[in-house]
Amino acid sequence: MNERSALARHGELEEVWGTPPGWGNLSSVNHTVVGKRFMVASLIFFLLGGVLAMLMRTQLASPENAFMDAGVYSQVFTMHGTVMMFLFAIPMLEGFSFYLLPKMLGARDMAYPRLGAYAWYCYLFGATLVVGSLFLGLAPHSGWFMYTPLSSGRYSPGIANDIWLIGITFAEISAVCGAVELLTTILRMRAPGMKLSEMPLFAWYMLVTAAMMLLGFPPLILGSILLELERAFGWPFYDPLLGGDPLLWQHLFWLFGHPEVYIIFMPAAGMVTAMLPAFAGRAIVGYRWVVASVVAMGVLSMVLWAHHMFTVGLTTPVAAFFSIASTLIAIPTSVQFFSWIATLWCGRVRWELPMLFMAGFFATFIVGGLTGVMVALVPFNWQAHDTHFIVAHLHYVLVGGMVFPVMAAAYYWLPHFTGRMPSRHLGKLAFWLVFIGFHVTFLPMHITGLAGMPRRVHSYAPDMGWDVLNLVSSIGGFMQAVGFLVLVFDILIHVRGGALAPRNPWGAASLEWAMPTPAPSYNFASIPDGHLRDPLWEDPALPDDVAAGRLWLAEPAAGRRLTLSTDMMEGRPESVILLPQSSWWPLLSAVATGGFFVGVLLKLYAMALVALALSLGLFLCWAWSTGSRMDMGPVKARGDVDLVLHFEHPAGAPGWHGTVYALIADAAVLGSLVFGMVYLWALAPAWPPSVMATVPLWAVAVAGGCWLAAAAAGRWARRFLSAPSAEDGWPVGGLALHAAALAALVAVLGWVLASLPPASTHAQSALTAMLLWYAAVHAGAALLMSLFLALRWKSGFVSSRRRLEPKVVWLFGHYSLGSALLCLMLAALPGWLG
Repeated sequence: MNERSALARHGELEEVWGTPPGWGNLSSVNHTVVGKRFMVASLIFFLLGGVLAMLMRTQLASPENAFMDAGVYSQVFTMHGTVMMFLFAIPMLEGFSFYLLPKMLGARDMAYPRLGAYAWYCYLFGATLVVGSLFLGLAPHSGWFMYTPLSSGRYSPGIANDIWLIGITFAEISAVCGAVELLTTILRMRAPGMKLSEMPLFAWYMLVTAAMMLLGFPPLILGSILLELERAFGWPFYDPLLGGDPLLWQHLFWLFGHPEVYIIFMPAAGMVTAMLPAFAGRAIVGYRWVVASVVAMGVLSMVLWAHHMFTVGLTTPVAAFFSIASTLIAIPTSVQFFSWIATLWCGRVRWELPMLFMAGFFATFIVGGLTGVMVALVPFNWQAHDTHFIVAHLHYVLVGGMVFPVMAAAYYWLPHFTGRMPSRHLGKLAFWLVFIGFHVTFLPMHITGLAGMPRRVHSYAPDMGWDVLNLVSSIGGFMQAVGFLVLVFDILIHVRGGALAPRNPWGAASLEWAMPTPAPSYNFASIPDGHLRDPLWEDPALPDDVAAGRLWLAEPAAGRRLTLSTDMMEGRPESVILLPQSSWWPLLSAVATGGFFVGVLLKLYAMALVALALSLGLFLCWAWSTGSRMDMGPVKARGDVDLVLHFEHPAGAPGWHGTVYALIADAAVLGSLVFGMVYLWALAPAWPPSVMATVPLWAVAVAGGCWLAAAAAGRWARRFLSAPSAEDGWPVGGLALHAAALAALVAVLGWVLASLPPASTHAQSALTAMLLWYAAVHAGAALLMSLFLALRWKSGFVSSRRRLEPKVVWLFGHYSLGSALLCLMLAALPGWLG
């Protein structure tokens, strides 16, 4: 191909994949645009969180300071932690992963572009709701961890804590959507030939992180829903007088909270692993050891939650278990550190600007890791718990483990974002100000903590001996703040005015540098092969081959956005994914979803129901806009290789896999609810209640019958699709039987719910109602999906080759029926036990 044809191809692809101008930009679903939006918004929230931190350091700089009273300080402290943990750390890393992963894996976009855009708007609206409370004087004040009973309606009346619960739950929808999209993209959209065992290590880090998000976020979402129900309707999940237990909130919160530390650390560590080879001049040492350590860290992090609860009265065996598990996680962490050290030792290190920030990460995180081993020991934890020692440890882990790598990544990929190089001099100044300022701020906190200074207090007496160290910490804090401002200033002035960057300015080996910079909207003019672990080092001509259209999906296909789907393990090409164009459905759906949350917050439940109905209608319109009314046939993928479109592939299409991952998160919500039920039954006071909420056995039998009927309907419809006459009709009987089974289940659940004692009388009644509502909501959603499928089938969207939609609906229907049967059995258990 000559240069002119390559430029023509670029223009045609850019026309198909580009972002609409003006207001149309809000309809963009491209992963590059969405990733940048996450990063920019989270940076703004980071700066806000930094301002709040400086307010706290001003207050603590001297004893008995009157700068803020206790109430305002509690609001500032709560919002600082909330912003940094929920609105900065995870969204920033989510933005990096959205931007980078398709480029590293050789794909043109994420698996579900519109879901990614919806996730972005949910994050933006939820975060705005939470942050807006600060400027309205309604900021929450019970701590970023919302411990009960302080956060309950009895001790914290008003709307402030409701804003936290509803806003954070709204924002967490974004994280779960992102996890589903990341998992599907990594497992099903790698470049042809890229085996799972050979993919970039950053993808391994994000694969494990996304799995942790699927399992870690649901407990917090459930806990927040339960607390909001207690505050709004008096359902006593956390009230010990009525069978609840405040410690249940701590368990649910830290089932999320401790994995979150690793959800924050692991993507940052993955970025370090991706950047380090470029400056060492060699591949990472111990690839398979690093993969094993990442998986081990993900598994161990899920069983460490009570590491934060040693002082609540755990039994000795339980405390010993969590102490040992907390210590063991140092082993996989050390494996990664030794891999990085060995890579640097065996290479020729170039001290470019990103390498400087990575060195800051190594030095800082090691201190946080060592103090982490200290607080994993129960006797020491008892002494240091709720002191400034824990504040220091937390910041050494999170700033050392996340902020320094993110700053390194910002400078490393800035040429990729903008096509321009950063300033070496301003970057060095920013590094030293942040590095020195950080240690001046938090190193003394270890000492003040050991000297007995508690955290979360707004003032202290002059004779405590903490004044000098607190003043030093405050000076260091402002030094950090100046360093961060220099970094932001450096990035802003070089976005447009920096020196033009050459292609691959750091000499990296990974696929994202095989494209022009700044990155085009379609990523690759032709999709590269992925059989090489270090492609740009092993095949220096690859960027030219990509640009010249010598590889996969080289030609624009009648204005369609196409990328490849490969099998999970070996990376064999299976189908061509037809991705959606820019769309307004994500924005409109997020606005309607936001209306539902605002209605709940303001106790305007009629408004909430209207917004919920509107949301469902918009989701159905969104779903109706997908698919095809005709069989499309094979698409030319490369040379003589033809592949079918994803919705015609007989195996699992990306949509089916995404449904599986979403149901795993859904099951984690149910698992958390069952955990709460077992916990309260075993340990909470005032059990059993005088009036037990029970479910009749006939209701369980009916649910079992509905499940069997739906299974028979599914087999009926599958046989119909396999028959030669499938093109000429649709399985009316199978669809009707499936819908009738779900409708019967909804009716039974409604009758049982109406017969229960009031949920406000005891935690057992409230938990029973929650189980049945979970079942009813899922059965109702499955019924709606079944009716929608029947309409789609009648309209020609389903055929013997286009089976994706029935497979997704039947998968969700079977899950809904099975989980409803389980919920009814658990709800009936008290009656069976007498």
